[in-house]
Amino acid sequence: MLMSIIALISGFLLLMWSADTFTDNGAKIARIFNISPLIIGLLIFGFGTSAPEMLVSGLAAFDGHPELSVGNAFGSNIFNIGLVLGVTAIILPISVDKLILKKEWLFLFLSTLVAGALLLDQYLSFNDGLILISLLLLFLYYVYTESKKNNPNNLDNIDDGLKNEKKSRIWFLLILSLIILVSSARLVVWGGTSLALQFGISDLIIGLTVVALGTSLPELAVSVSSVLKKQHQMVIGNIIGSNLFNTLGVLAIPGLILPFQIPGEVMSRDFINMIILTLLIVLLAVIFKFKINRFGGFILLFMLGAYLYQLLWI
Repeated sequence: MLMSIIALISGFLLLMWSADTFTDNGAKIARIFNISPLIIGLLIFGFGTSAPEMLVSGLAAFDGHPELSVGNAFGSNIFNIGLVLGVTAIILPISVDKLILKKEWLFLFLSTLVAGALLLDQYLSFNDGLILISLLLLFLYYVYTESKKNNPNNLDNIDDGLKNEKKSRIWFLLILSLIILVSSARLVVWGGTSLALQFGISDLIIGLTVVALGTSLPELAVSVSSVLKKQHQMVIGNIIGSNLFNTLGVLAIPGLILPFQIPGEVMSRDFINMIILTLLIVLLAVIFKFKINRFGGFILLFMLGAYLYQLLWI
């Protein structure tokens, strides 16, 4: 039990340090190359915090358990919006730019609808995987063109305040903090799971609480750190980017490796909850004058609680 407690405490401490360092250096990269914080959130934060899910998805498919990938993708998206965005908004209301809703959020919503349409036959095929991965490449191309618009001459627009700080050191700290961020999240999951097992808590409860929370800890830590630094675009970019990588990348991997039949409840329960929460982002932003306030945060947490209730008792 002592090792589990040590793992849990050290995991949370490392998580806080790495999230703060990751956010700081991400912001410095944005300033050095004059890149929009939204682009940093979409690409570096979004991909970085979703990389573990993509790895797990590939390994699960190779091990003959591709159904874990679908649960991983949909479950992570639900927790990213319900838990991460909800908690972050409760800590400090998040401003939402209108353009984000017209472009990045719309791309996420349409991608989610495409994924749903492909899975209506309850089968994830190789062709489905190709379509999803093609949409991901289209998104990456969009991010690339947007970064060029913001700064056509990257190398000539270095922020004066950062000229003396080596760019290689900033990149090193960014990558190092990302590795520690992901590793510390896994440490928290291991410590929490071990403690729960010692207290006789069922595997189902552990999976729905400790493990589900653990997969969203990197996004949660980065989002909280970003909003405290008033980097609202990074928060929204992190959520949208992470969910896009989950929907188009994590979901595509098992289709490309090992096509399989999808359980019916995935579409009737998990997908429906995911699409509702995705719609809530824009609905809450419009209702509260392009800001997700604390009340909106509580609504998102309530929706997550309702989803967990379905899993546990229905």
